[in-house]
Amino acid sequence: MEPRDGVPTNDGAADDMGGRRATAVVRLRVEPPVWTYGALWLRRYRSDDHATVLELHREGLAQVGLRPGDGVYYDHDFFRMEDIYLRNDGEFIVGELDGRIVAMGGLRRADLVPAGRDRALGGYVLGGPALDAVEMVRLRVHPGVQRRGYGSAVVRALEQRAAELGYRVLRADTTELQQSALRLYHRFGWTEVRREQIGGIVNVYLEKPLV
Repeated sequence: MEPRDGVPTNDGAADDMGGRRATAVVRLRVEPPVWTYGALWLRRYRSDDHATVLELHREGLAQVGLRPGDGVYYDHDFFRMEDIYLRNDGEFIVGELDGRIVAMGGLRRADLVPAGRDRALGGYVLGGPALDAVEMVRLRVHPGVQRRGYGSAVVRALEQRAAELGYRVLRADTTELQQSALRLYHRFGWTEVRREQIGGIVNVYLEKPLV
C-alpha cells in the first residue's frame, strides 16, 4: 500500500513490556485511517473482522483469568460495532501482521455506555451533539506476539484519532489483574482517578487530557 493523504509521524514507541525503543508509528492515510508500526498494519475495523476480534477479546481476558459476564467485562458491544464505534464519533482499529489480526483497540463516546456494573447489562444510549470525553477500550494483543510494542502502537494511533475527532479527555479502565495494561497507560501519561470493586475484581479508572 502506498502512503497517501498523510504525513509520517516520528513518535517512536517503547516496547510494551521491556522499554526498548522501537520503530515509529507512521501514518499512511488519514481517512479511512491507516498506520504502520514495522511489519504491523493498523487499519479501521470491517464487518468481516467480527469473529476474529471477538475471539481476540475473549482470549485476552482468559489470559488473565477474566471472562465476559463476570460483572466487569462484557462483549455486547461487539455485536453493535458500527453503531457504537464507527457511526457515533468513535473509532475501532485492528492490527494485521502477515494478513492476520493480532491487535486491536477502540474509541467509544463516554456517554454511550454506562460505567461500572451497569455496562454488563448492555446499556446503550445515543450520544448528544457535544464531544467531550471518549473511552479507549478493547486494547488487546494476541499472546503469541506480545512484547513487540504492538499495544503501544495501538495506543498512539487511538490517541491521535481522539484528538482529530475533537475530544478533550481520554478515559479508560482496566483491572488490577491486567498489570501490563496499567503499565502501558501509565507510560503514556494516563492518571488513575479511582478504583471500584465489582464482584471481587478491582476495576481501575484512568484519564488523560488531550488539551
